[in-house]
Amino acid sequence: MTWRCLYLLPIVTVLFSTLSQSQQSSQFAPLATWKAAVISGKGSLIRELYSSDPTPRIAVTTRGSADISADADAAFWAQLHARQLTLNISQSTSPQPGIQQVSFQASVRTAPPGRTLYVVESQLWQKQSAGWKLVAVERTDALKLEQPLSLDAKLYPPASGARQEVREAITQASKLHKNVLVVFGADWCYDCHVLDRALRRPDIAPTLKSNYEVVHVDVGQGDKNQDLMNEYQVPMRRGIPALAVLDSSGKLLYSQKNGEFERARAMGPEDLLEFLNKWKPQPE
Repeated sequence: MTWRCLYLLPIVTVLFSTLSQSQQSSQFAPLATWKAAVISGKGSLIRELYSSDPTPRIAVTTRGSADISADADAAFWAQLHARQLTLNISQSTSPQPGIQQVSFQASVRTAPPGRTLYVVESQLWQKQSAGWKLVAVERTDALKLEQPLSLDAKLYPPASGARQEVREAITQASKLHKNVLVVFGADWCYDCHVLDRALRRPDIAPTLKSNYEVVHVDVGQGDKNQDLMNEYQVPMRRGIPALAVLDSSGKLLYSQKNGEFERARAMGPEDLLEFLNKWKPQPE
């Protein structure tokens, strides 16, 4: 079997593999070399790590899938101007001698003034006469929000109690002068986990906690709590996660009608803060 018969697993699938495999990554020296090349910011050093024969297959998958050249991929990493690079390895395996597959989420701290970006990537390395070379890469664009490594977290309680939870949240909100944020979603939904993780960021959580009571409403496969979605004018067909904001009396202030949060993975923390500040209770 040649490397051409091996296919990189879809990025999301790879990330949900057992993290125990990550211990193998420390034994794979080429990944450390790649990391050092990225931090150097020199595209030529990064480019040297790609195979010349066979030509590497490189795909960017944030929206659909687009093939790019090794030169373009090396330039992508160089232009991030990384000062710190942390790799959260989800998989490092050798499917056959001379082949290594590595999958990770890279947390990139850029040059001053500095921001943190996230890239999810799977790499396929082949041992050639000139050393280990990249023969296939699949990655996302640089994202502003951390991506989940697992969908194991249980975000949405049993669907049968949703209406009562909304009533209780309204009661609590009226006592504390807050609004109610209703988050429609499901535990299987990747972007629901992205949004939940983002709302717990230290730069976002204080605004959320001081201004909102939060209710997670399970929509199942689009077959649960559809009465609540209809009541709050949130169309399931536009995707999840989907949000509605109520005031402390239960009056609907905002409903997501156009899938604004459906691709939470592509949003930034500033987008969430803008939304939360716009719909928080106003001073009386």
